[in-house]
Order: sequence, then structure tokens, then C-alpha cells
Amino acid sequence: MSKLTDVPKRILIGRALRSDRLGETLLPKRVALPVFASDPLSSVAYAPGEVLLVLSVAGLSAYHFSPWIALAIIALMVTVVASYRQNVHAYPSGGGAYEVVTTNLGSRAGRTVASALLVDYVLTVAVSISAGVENLGSAIPFMVEHKVACAIAVIVLLTLMNLRGVRESGTLFAIPTYVFVTSVFIMIAWGAFRGVVLGDEMRAPTADFEIKPEHPGLAGFALFFLLLRAFSSGCAALTGVEAISNGVPAFRRPKSKNAATTLAMMGLLAVTMFCGIIVLAGTTRVRLAENPATDLFHDGVPLGPGYVQHPVISQVAAAVFGQGSLLFLLLAAATALVLFLAANTAYNGFPLLGSILAQDRYLPRQLHTRGDRLAFSNGIVLLAGAASVLVWVYGASTTRLIQLYIVGVFVSFTLSQIGMVRHWNRLLAIEKEQAKRRHMIRSRAINAFGAFFTGLVLVVVLVSKFTHGAWVALLGMCVFYVTMTMIRRHYDRVAEEVAAPEEPSDDMVRPSRVHSVVLVSRIHRPTLRALAYAKLMRSDSLEALSVNVDAAETRALHEEWERRGIDVPLKVLDSPYREVTRPVIEYVKNLRRESPRDVVSVFIPEYVVGHWYEQLLHNQSALRLKGRLLFTPGVMVTSVPYQLESSEAARRRARKRANWAAPGSVRRGPAERSKDSSPHT
Repeated sequence: MSKLTDVPKRILIGRALRSDRLGETLLPKRVALPVFASDPLSSVAYAPGEVLLVLSVAGLSAYHFSPWIALAIIALMVTVVASYRQNVHAYPSGGGAYEVVTTNLGSRAGRTVASALLVDYVLTVAVSISAGVENLGSAIPFMVEHKVACAIAVIVLLTLMNLRGVRESGTLFAIPTYVFVTSVFIMIAWGAFRGVVLGDEMRAPTADFEIKPEHPGLAGFALFFLLLRAFSSGCAALTGVEAISNGVPAFRRPKSKNAATTLAMMGLLAVTMFCGIIVLAGTTRVRLAENPATDLFHDGVPLGPGYVQHPVISQVAAAVFGQGSLLFLLLAAATALVLFLAANTAYNGFPLLGSILAQDRYLPRQLHTRGDRLAFSNGIVLLAGAASVLVWVYGASTTRLIQLYIVGVFVSFTLSQIGMVRHWNRLLAIEKEQAKRRHMIRSRAINAFGAFFTGLVLVVVLVSKFTHGAWVALLGMCVFYVTMTMIRRHYDRVAEEVAAPEEPSDDMVRPSRVHSVVLVSRIHRPTLRALAYAKLMRSDSLEALSVNVDAAETRALHEEWERRGIDVPLKVLDSPYREVTRPVIEYVKNLRRESPRDVVSVFIPEYVVGHWYEQLLHNQSALRLKGRLLFTPGVMVTSVPYQLESSEAARRRARKRANWAAPGSVRRGPAERSKDSSPHT
């Protein structure tokens, strides 16, 4: 299959990179910002809408609570950003919350955080892509009509881009992210100018709509619970903040400082955009409802199932710039693109965390190694598959998917901040220098407040969203936790079982004798080569073994054997049911039972063919036998290959392909780097 996939692979993801090129893939701050912070930056496109959607349950009168909810979310974001800046400086190795919690709170808490983050990364891809499709649908109705297919197609495209490597994908993602941020700031500034200076009345397309409350007249505890639910939905704006602490190794030196600066830049941009959109949504009278077909009215008539509800940012842009204007279309396109690319936060976080977990033997080892482009390819593909399943199951609906969101984020936030408090306590117990102690005490206070605040929000999220879908995220966390625990137990058990003992053991004792068996079906070149090779091994005993499934063929084999005078005894096993595998296995087992200290060496002649379809026509009995013999103790299996002409032709084709430069496999420019030059850092 290698020759069938090599050329398309090189075209899609580019030429393979040497391991010593890893340093060239490190990111400067201007590229790291869109790579690691595109999720929290883009979440301002849907987080304000989630707040208004929940408040609409109580009717239009509840909308006046949205600024206060926004202020609470902003305070939480500032707290989390400040807390994670401490994480970045204290643990720059890239483990993020997982490393902090495992080091300070133990492996069980570490697995809990890892499970939460893995679930959150999968949801990040599903929510971001679904929100991007819905936003682009405001300009291209086809996208909304085929949401699931379009969302999965975008996931596939994004996966290919990430398989090309972090640096290359980051460069591709930087432009749309900066265009989006610039467009939002232009919208906020122009909206403020029109409203404050010019005194214009800006009206959203839904400004004249009325909202029919599902639960009118909410008060007391019911209203308080609704506000908590709106707050928890708006906390979607905080997703992805932890990605920078997980990706510190991808930054250029000084890594911790650059990562902390990027984190602060991300927090400042996200807070400003979120606050501006909430204010403009209230000023332009945006109207949203969880069930717009029945709960939104125009002139006393429900809008009906044909109405398509556009996101808050699209409605605000229509009010500020004008529906269909150039700036409106630019912002719509940039929003859709940045939401698609927001999934890149997960594409960088999930594979890196998976690699760390694989190194700690909590996930399969295949996730630890880098692919051709120095990216963690297996983790990228696994993330894409899981996100595609979620998109398909939930119909690419942002509103349905976002109910699963947030839980994992705040589990990791809370536990990581508790871990940091314990980290500072441990250092303070041994630190004597007063200046350093004052710095540690200040950092501990920040992390302690962060732990309290995020823990409180976690309780709110669990209480307000559990029945709305958060239980699915908790179930996913439990599945990951149990899976990681079982994988670790397996690896530990295998490591203990195969560990080399200090004292002499049976594995170090030389076998009493070696009994060699050459499997024979007929006399041909592969058989003669296998017999010659077996003789070279100088076993204590050597015999040829055949299975009688056809009497005529067996007689012909005996006659040819005697005619050639082959000096190896031939034994034929009867098989009344025409089986080949079982008689051989039973015979080998009998040899082991008769002489347990002997080793049985089985030689199997095999054809080497040049095409995959030829493999289907040969070696099937050999494959079955090898598979069964692997489970028989004290049995060694040796394949004796015989190359057919088609394999020689395949070898020539392979040599020709090796000398041919596939598109993307050769970079233009100097053939060699001078020895004096140093890699760019």
C-alpha cells in the first residue's frame, strides 16, 4: 500500500522533514497567537448569542441582565488568564493542567484532568466547525441546508492542513484570525462612533420582533437559576485558554515569557471583543430565541419553520455596516473562517496531550511519535474522527453541542489551580529569600482566587447544564478515565512480565535440544531453499512435515522425495477433514509435551510477490499457521522467503520512485546550508 499512498501523501501534506528540523517549526508570538488562541478569540462570535438565547426563555425583559452576566464572564476570564500565566512560568514543559495536577495532586487527579481536556478538545472542534457553518450560512444558504456534510468536509480539510505541521498550518491560520479581530474592532469602533457621536439609531434585522417567553414572570429562585444557566452558557468564551499552557514547547525562546505574553494578548483581545459585541447587541436590539419558529413573532404572527435565525455577530454587523455591505460580507467570511480555524486550538492541544499521555503509558504508544511533518499525526487523525462522529450525531447544531461544552474546561481549570496552590506551598516551605517568597505568595494568591472562582463556576455549570447535555461530557470523561487506567495497567503488567531478571531464569537457560520442522506442500524451489536453510541451522533433529489433504498429491510428493534422494525424513500427517492448520499445531504441541525442555523451530516457505492482489492468492495457509504458532510456548517460527519475478519488478519500480521527486518533495532554494549558518530561533 505504500506505493499507492506515497505520491498523494506527499502532495497533500508535503515532503517528510528530518528530526533535526524540529527547531525550525517553533513559533514566534505573532504566529502562536492565531495557532493557540483562535478558539477563545473566535468564541466571541457565539458566546454572546448563547447568553441571549437562554435569557429569552423568560422573555425580552430578561435581556437587561445580559451586561451584568457579561461582566461576570469578563471577570472570570481575567482571573483564568492571570492564573494560567503562573502555570506557564512554573511548568514550561508543555504538560499544562495535566502536568500541574499530576505532580501536585497525584495520578488519579491527573487522569481526571486529562480526560476532561481530551473531551473538551473534541467538543472544541465539533462546536467551532458547526458554528462556522452556521455563520457562513447567513451569506450562503447552501451551507445551512447541508450542515453536517459541510462540517465534516471542513474537518477533513482542517486535518490535512494540520498534518502539514504546526508552523505551516499556523502561517495559514494567521491571516483569517487577524482579519477577524480587526473586523470586529472596526465594527465596535464604527458602532460606537455612529451611536455616540452621530446619534444614529442602529437596528438589527430582528429589532422589531417580539419574543414569546416560555416561562413568563420568572422570579426568585427560578430567575436566579436561569441567570446561572445563561452565565454558564456564556462561559464558552473561556474555552481554549489552557491550550497555550499546553503548547509552551512550541514557542520560540524564551518559551515561558513568550507564552505568558501571548496569553495576556489573547485575554485582552477576547475581553474587549466580547464586551463590545454584548453592548452592541443590546444597542441594536438583537432578538434571539431557542425555538425561533414558535417563540419569535413579527406583527403578532410567529415566524414559522422557514425562518433561519442568524448569530448575534451577523445581526450586529448588519445593523452597524448595513446588510450585504462589503464590510458585512468581509466580517461574515472572516467569522466563518476563524470559527473553522478555532478548531486548530484543539488540533494543537489534543495531539500534544495525547503524546504526553502515551509517554506516561496512559494511551497507546503510537500517539507519542511524530509523523513525516514532525506533527503528531496519529493524534490529529484520532481527534478528527471523534469530532466527525459528534458532528454527525448532533446534526452540526451549535446550540445542542454547546450544552456538552464547558464542563471539561472548568474541571481542568479548577484542579490545575488547586495544584498550583499546592505547588507554591511546597516551594514556600523551603524558600528563604524574601523577594522570591513575596513573588510566590502573590502567585499563590492569584491561583487560590482562580481555584475558588473556577470551582464555583464548575458547580454552577454542573447544576445548570447537567440535564441539558452536560451528562454526556461527564460520561465521555469517565470513558477516557477508565480507558487510560486499563491501558496503564496493561503496559505495567507487560513491563513487569518482560523485565530482565537479575538472577538466572528459564529464559537464560540454553534449550536441551532444537527440533526443526520444515513445512512442505510440494517439491519446488521455495521448499528446497527452506530445507537448505534449515540444514544450515544445525539442529539436533530435522524433519519435513506435510499434511495429507489429497491422496494423489501425497503419493506424488513421496515418489518425488524418494526419486531426488532428499536426506531429510518426510513425515505426513493424516487430515480426514482436509484441515492443514490444526494437524500441524497438534503435532508441534505433542513434540513439546514429549520434551518440554526442547525448542521446536518451524520453517515456513513463503512466496514474495510484487502486487497486493497476488498476496491474496498465496501464503494464506502460512499466515494462519504463523498466527496460531505464535501462541504456542517454546515454538520459534521462521519465514523463508522466495522472491518471484513480480517482486523483482516491484523492487525496480520502488527504486525508480525513490529517484523521482514527487510534487512537494523537493524545496526550491540552496541545495545545502552552509556549515557556519545557525538555525533561526
